Amino acid sequence: MKVSTKGRYALRIMIDLAMYGNDKCIPLKEISTRQGITIKYMEQIMPMLTRAGYVKSYRGNNGGYKLAYSPEEYTAGQILRAAEGSLAPVACIEDRMNQCNRYQECKTVAFWEGLRNVINEYTDGVTLADLVDKPK
Repeated sequence: MKVSTKGRYALRIMIDLAMYGNDKCIPLKEISTRQGITIKYMEQIMPMLTRAGYVKSYRGNNGGYKLAYSPEEYTAGQILRAAEGSLAPVACIEDRMNQCNRYQECKTVAFWEGLRNVINEYTDGVTLADLVDKPK
């Protein structure tokens, strides 16, 4: 499984908002400067985070983005899934539509399900607050 730049950047953006937000709106330009992410790319990521209910957007002179909840209430898994979709390592275990005709007798399904469970347990066990507090 490979996390795309959208997933990686979504985590970085959320960490930035947690570190610098202090319950105030942060303009994209500030996040862009600190994180080295183009505003154009951030404009593709922010709607995903907003739709998921993880950030709130505000317009106007003092507009920008801020976290909808405290950093302790988000997990890395939630943020990654908002940007990436499923974290399943193979498509066939995501849903029935992706199952091939060999799914029922496939000897690898249990392995892939186990890997998905480990990935989800780990990513859902790390909060945004943990990432903010973790030394480099």
